[in-house]
Amino acid sequence: MSLLPVPSHIHYELLLQLLERQTLPALHNEMRQPHLTTKLNASREHLQSAIINLRKAFALQKQVEEMCEYHGIEISYRWSLSETEQEMGKSLKEISSPPAQISDA
Repeated sequence: MSLLPVPSHIHYELLLQLLERQTLPALHNEMRQPHLTTKLNASREHLQSAIINLRKAFALQKQVEEMCEYHGIEISYRWSLSETEQEMGKSLKEISSPPAQISDA
């Protein structure tokens, strides 16, 4: 059976941390300028909606993963669109195998 490709959880975490730790505070600082407050208020609301939707998407993906696990379907976490199952298996094998010993022969 082939593996079900899904985004790696780190993608969600990275986006959420970037938006919450950097984008929102930067936007908040810009809103201190009186002439931008009303214009940026809508942007802040859209940004907060994006954060909420990312959290929902992440939760839904986890539910899909749990259902797949229950039904015996294996998951393949992907880091990019161009990554194939063969490349994923190769990279995991390289990461998990011990380094080659160098002989003094």
